[in-house]
This record gives sequence, structure tokens and C-alpha cells, in this order.
Amino acid sequence: MKEISRIAAAVAPSATLAVDSRAKQMKADGLNVIGFGTGEPDFETPENIRAAGIDAINIGKTKYTPASGLPDLKRAVAARLFADLGVQYEPSQIIIASGAKHNVFAALMALCNPGDEVIVPAPYWVTYTESVKIADATPVVVCAEESAGFKITAAQLEAAITPKTKALILNNPSNPTGMLYSRDELRALADVCVKHDLYIIADEIYYKLVYGGNEFVSIATLGGDIMERTILINGVSKSYAMTGWRIGFSASSVELAKVMDNYLSHATSAPSTISQYAAIEALNGPQDTIEAMRKVFETRRNYLVERINAIDGISCIMPEGAFYVMINIREQLGKTLGGTVINNADDFALALLEKGLVALVSCTAFGDPNFVRMTYATSMEDITEGLNRIERFLKGE
Repeated sequence: MKEISRIAAAVAPSATLAVDSRAKQMKADGLNVIGFGTGEPDFETPENIRAAGIDAINIGKTKYTPASGLPDLKRAVAARLFADLGVQYEPSQIIIASGAKHNVFAALMALCNPGDEVIVPAPYWVTYTESVKIADATPVVVCAEESAGFKITAAQLEAAITPKTKALILNNPSNPTGMLYSRDELRALADVCVKHDLYIIADEIYYKLVYGGNEFVSIATLGGDIMERTILINGVSKSYAMTGWRIGFSASSVELAKVMDNYLSHATSAPSTISQYAAIEALNGPQDTIEAMRKVFETRRNYLVERINAIDGISCIMPEGAFYVMINIREQLGKTLGGTVINNADDFALALLEKGLVALVSCTAFGDPNFVRMTYATSMEDITEGLNRIERFLKGE
């Protein structure tokens, strides 16, 4: 048999989906597992959005749309970005794809040539590095320390740039850390990108989920020279509890949007038509459900951080956005828990799942083997019981 693609063979599976799959299998086997793996709001898609999807089916809006999305949805995206962020895009600059992840992939395919380098701050969402590899480019990881709030500095970015550097991927607010870059921090990073003529793939999918009175700033708003280099990534999955509807969008220069459109015309033909009509309602309709959900997440965050820091042997810093907490497990390294010697986060997460019946995500695949990620996109009841189990697991009970 001839060799399969080396690029495809080198791609690692999604760590988050792998944990979720294992936890679901254990549940199917009758075990009472509490899952904190997949980043998915536990709220239902709002009724008006669901109704729009049903209406689309009932009146026959089930045919192909243009490859990069319905014109009405592009207009709705442009209007929402302007209303929420104050950034002006024309519908011709908007690309609709099958989830924000798909837009990240399309952006990289549009930008990268073999041998290009893409800077990825760590801890990072696992898909970023793998998508860069699929685009036949090289991910260059720049590590942000917990002591720095899991945020890289302009000096770190500058030090990582080579003649091969094509782009920076910046996730703000961040998955997995939940941290938020300030206006000044973004300006410093943006200035470096402009200086070296780099693109910025700005994944802002969690932009409406910010806590503690912190301000979200889109990097695309920091000036025309930055905006023209930015590919803004967003979608309806997180803010509108529409993960399974699979609608994401990007905003960029007309030139880049056209290349992405051409790519998607061959890759998928078009996103789900029904989901696009539901997304139009999400973006144009009432926005009050977002704030209600955000407040619930903030309450959970506050409780979760307080409880984690009260448990001996683990700790965390306060996240400012998204719905994740990075739990520092350095004190557990070298110990034996649940019959397993803990050498890294992989060992910790597996032992906790098998013995403690709690599913967290190892951050080894996110670029930091000393942490595990816990989502608070689940009920307070599960959060409370999950933390109780973690505490008993650490005590050897």
C-alpha cells in the first residue's frame, strides 16, 4: 500500500473531544461521570432562534446557499459587529462557514504557503496548532506564564518572529485560560504585527462572555493598519448556545474574503441553510438572553475559583472571560493518586476520570502539562459535586 498523507498522519486528535467521548462511554456503561470537558453552554438555544430554524424547514428554505453564506446573514453579521464592537465591515468582507473552527481553518488555508510560520501563544486551543500543520505551515509556540496572566508580551512576540513568520493567532478571551487582553496589551501586540507586516487571526468567539466589569476590545478596532491585517473570527456557538448549529463567520479584507470564498466553494459548497436562517434571527433578534447567560456564568466562575483555591494541592487564577478555569496541578506531580503516579496533566486527568469519575481536560495538548482545564458551562449542582469529588480524590478517599 502506498503511504498516506504525512500531513494528515501527523495531525493529533482533539483532546477535548477525546475526553468527552471517553466520559460519555463511561456514562453509557452505567458510571456516574461528571463531565467538565467540552466547551459547550449548557443552556438551550433561545426559543426565537429555534423557531426561525423550524420556520426555514417548513417554508422550504432547505436548498444550497452561496458558498460563503446567505447575503442576509452577511448583512446581519456586519450589523452585529458594528453594534457590538464599533468596527465597520461590508457584507463582501464577511465569510460564513460551518463553525468558527472552520473559519480558522479557511483563514489559514488562504494565508499559508509551505514553510510559513504562524505564532501561537500557549496555552492554546488544541485546534490552532493542528490547523497550522494541515495548512502545511509550522506553528511557533510562545509560552505565556501563569504569573503573567497567561498573556504574551510584545517583547515575546517580537522575539519569535523570523523571515518566515506569516501570522499571529490571538484568541481573546482565551480558551483554555479565560484570560482577557487589555486595550494597551492589544495595542502593543498589534504594533509589532504592523511593524513586521504580519496577519492577525483574531478569534473572538467568547467576546460577549466577559466578567468582573472588564472591557472587551476587538483588536480590529485599533486602527486601519491593524484592521487590514486582521481576520476576525467569531460565530453564534457560544453567545447564543448554538454549538450544534455550526455557524461561524469571519471578517477580513475583500481580497482575503474572496480567497476564502473560493476555498469553501470546493470544501463544503455552503454551510447548513437552516442554521443560517436561525443565525440571522440570533444576530438580528433580541439579545437579552446573552446577558442572562453571562450573569449565570459569572456566578459559577466566582464559586468555582473560590472552591478550587480552598482545596489543598491545587490552585487557579481568576479568569476574566469565556467559561474555563486553568487548574494548576504542579503540587501533584510525582505523587500517586488513585494508584497512578502523576507525571503530568495527562496522568492526572486519566486517574481522576477513572477513579474520581470527573472528566477534566489535560492541558498537555494545550501547551502546558502542569495544568488541567475545567469548564463551568454546566450546572452549579454538577460543579459542586465535581469539586467535592476532586477534593476526595486528592485526599485519597
